[in-house]
Amino acid sequence: MTAAVGRLLRRGLPVTLAAADPVLLDLRGVVARAVDPADESSRTAALDGTLRGLLARFPDGRYAAAARALFGLPPATPGQNLTVRRELAAGQAGHEVHHFRKRVEPKLIETLAAELLADADRFTRTPLIAPRLAAVAARQPVVADPFAWEVAEHEEQLSLLWSAVYAARAELLAVERLISLRADRTDILRAAVTAAWRWAAARAEAISYTTAFAPDLAADDLVALAGWTPALTAAQASRLTEAAAGGASREQFVAHLHGETGLGNTWTEGFLAALPTPDLRPDEKNGSP
Repeated sequence: MTAAVGRLLRRGLPVTLAAADPVLLDLRGVVARAVDPADESSRTAALDGTLRGLLARFPDGRYAAAARALFGLPPATPGQNLTVRRELAAGQAGHEVHHFRKRVEPKLIETLAAELLADADRFTRTPLIAPRLAAVAARQPVVADPFAWEVAEHEEQLSLLWSAVYAARAELLAVERLISLRADRTDILRAAVTAAWRWAAARAEAISYTTAFAPDLAADDLVALAGWTPALTAAQASRLTEAAAGGASREQFVAHLHGETGLGNTWTEGFLAALPTPDLRPDEKNGSP
């Protein structure tokens, strides 16, 4: 795995089919993201996207920019050869080029390889994978038959589930992006409330889906696919879900939770705890939108 990742350095990103080792193309996380898993070009595109995402979230903050430059992402520019990228990466890391190449670069490659394996493991343990969609040129009516109705209803509920999960993921990513940008706390708090609403709506859909079609799956395992959230007790998770159930709007969700400052604090402060800035004013701590 490490050798396969190391071989990508010669050209850098984007990954080409010629440079992609089969061991990388066969990773569960890559196959799951490919539009057409049977097509190597599709898996190559999925590998490229996976690597970009992992490099954007490189776990070692000190060397994150260096790792990205090494593989051809900003602060590097497209078309730069390995020598130029290595010099840029060494500068980002604060090392002399020879020391960087011998001591640091191998560790960065090992770390990225480990992240790829961890990503694959997460997909291996995922209880459900979002269905792939294909363009349809003609209408596909549902025939008047009980079996056809059941199949259509299952696909309908599955689509509702995944649309809710992805909506929650989008809002959770928005919160993390605003925190990274050191945005105004009011904006972060508002985004966090929106994320709570979307997450709770996704949990409600997950409960509905598992109850009707997949009793062997845990609803919380499905909603966890949306991304990291602050730790909640079972009672707190249920309260949020109750407030978002039935297609409640964001405004209705907030109204249902009016006065529950403890729950609001648990959610918002879970995100804000990572901010190395002064404490919130008392009027900002209630998680008001």
